[in-house]
Amino acid sequence: MNNLNQGGRQTQNTDSIVQFRRYVDGLKPALKTQYQQLLAQDLSKQQWDGCFQRNVLAVLELAYGQALKHLQTLPFDSEELQVNQGLSELTKPALAAFDGFIDDFLMFAVDKHCTSCALSNFPNEHKPDRTYINGVKREIAGLWQNFAVNVNGYFLD
Repeated sequence: MNNLNQGGRQTQNTDSIVQFRRYVDGLKPALKTQYQQLLAQDLSKQQWDGCFQRNVLAVLELAYGQALKHLQTLPFDSEELQVNQGLSELTKPALAAFDGFIDDFLMFAVDKHCTSCALSNFPNEHKPDRTYINGVKREIAGLWQNFAVNVNGYFLD
């Protein structure tokens, strides 16, 4: 009976991870649209300075919050899950739903800036350089770290 219960837990957890990945995949196009809307708002208000950084971080912070809330609605059974070096065995598969997304999203945002005529008079925003992008990536890393800790904490509770 114990093996049957354990198999049921694994199936439930696997199904929930698959559902979470589908949710994140569906979220990705919406985040790009959201970025475009924030950029358009900034441009209409003539708020160019720091718009790349501000909007990238705003979109990702919202996305991570939405993803965590969605994850918490899914049925997981963590009763007998392994914990290794403080990480639930579900944490890595859940976080993997975002694999490659940040680089793709940043390329999208940079492309939007490079093709924006309205930003052409603001070289730092029109064509964000490597230093600017790396600074934004460091801030994204902080958002990601908080998200990952919250996901792991959810699975450990």
